[in-house]
Amino acid sequence: MLSRLITLTAFGTAAVLACAASAQADYRSDDELTAELETPALWTDDGADADDPAIWVDQDDPEDSLVITTAKEAGLYVHDLEGEEVQHIAPDPAPGEDDAPGRYNNVDLVRGFALDGDKVDLAVASDRGMDDLGVFAIEDGELREVTDPGAGWIFSESQAEINDEHTAYGLTTWQDATGAYALVSRNSETEVALLKLVANGDSVGWEKIRTLALPAEFTMPDGSTWTTCDDPGQYAQVEGMVVDESTGTAYLGQELVGIWKVSADLTGAPELVDTAVEFGLPGAYNAETDECEYGQNPGFGGDVLRTDIEGLTIYSTGRGTGYLLASSQGDDTFAVYALSGGNDYLGSFAIAAGDVDSTQHSDGADVVNVSLPGFDGGLLVVQDGDNTPEGSDESSTNFKFLEWEDVAEDSGLGLAQARGRR
Repeated sequence: MLSRLITLTAFGTAAVLACAASAQADYRSDDELTAELETPALWTDDGADADDPAIWVDQDDPEDSLVITTAKEAGLYVHDLEGEEVQHIAPDPAPGEDDAPGRYNNVDLVRGFALDGDKVDLAVASDRGMDDLGVFAIEDGELREVTDPGAGWIFSESQAEINDEHTAYGLTTWQDATGAYALVSRNSETEVALLKLVANGDSVGWEKIRTLALPAEFTMPDGSTWTTCDDPGQYAQVEGMVVDESTGTAYLGQELVGIWKVSADLTGAPELVDTAVEFGLPGAYNAETDECEYGQNPGFGGDVLRTDIEGLTIYSTGRGTGYLLASSQGDDTFAVYALSGGNDYLGSFAIAAGDVDSTQHSDGADVVNVSLPGFDGGLLVVQDGDNTPEGSDESSTNFKFLEWEDVAEDSGLGLAQARGRR
């Protein structure tokens, strides 16, 4: 595995971190991997846009397990293991005439949360439109909202700030002996917040513990300073995030930069696992065309990830072992890294057309190592940003379901299987 040193400048302080990179051509699988099934198409004309899934495993009756998904301004959709919709939850309406409605962006799960004298499982979603969380108890195969209405905004100080849309964006949850937590990133900023979930009677709120700002400016090996090209006032945001609870390590996908790892409680210095191919690519915003104009790539970045870097998820094979999967949206592949050691890059795979269409421009993903009906080796669910239903010329979005056994065997990467409990 190749490595290069990159100097990162954040708020005037330079830090040298080891950045992992590897030769993609040597590790790209030519084997064909296909999805087992898919969820119904969501059409943008209806305001629905699939984004992120979370797989809830029913420990007592695995056949009743659910896949909970976000659809932005269309809210949450809940599916069974055959991909059929079993529940739809609309987001909150706009609080005022000039305000945006709720917009569920990412979703994750909390197990065994103490609420009103009971232990309940929760689905927790980031609400980009409201700058808060939507919290739902999972009971008898349905979601019931239990969000504390007095919990407050996450990043904003006023509705006017919310309307500027620098609000809650990506989300992942994690638990340890001290409680349940959510990491929430901020739209158009490099900031990530650590929230502790708090029971308030029969509802769930949150307390902000601390925030971490990833670098927005980088010093390249040739001494030049680089920032990602975006609209004025917008910076390289994080969306895809996941926590390895066995080691307390969070992985953060800064969309135009790379994958970071840091303590899940956001203490200590973040370390780059890998950078995007476009890392260091010079670009300038053109106000007339409202687009970025790019120069020649100097080759300071990695060889694997093509922007945007999106959904991150972990397939665990044991304490601190398994695989980190990352959506490389720019080339429609998923990169696989080892969880152990130095997070070596193991290879990439794409999802081709089979009984259902192929997967492109994938956002969120989730995977479990639990044997489920129809998915003996575990289940991988990925968002398809360019769903092409048979008989339709229009593009939509949805989610694809894959057997982990197929991923392990048909990807050509020699991945392991662990038929355990997540």
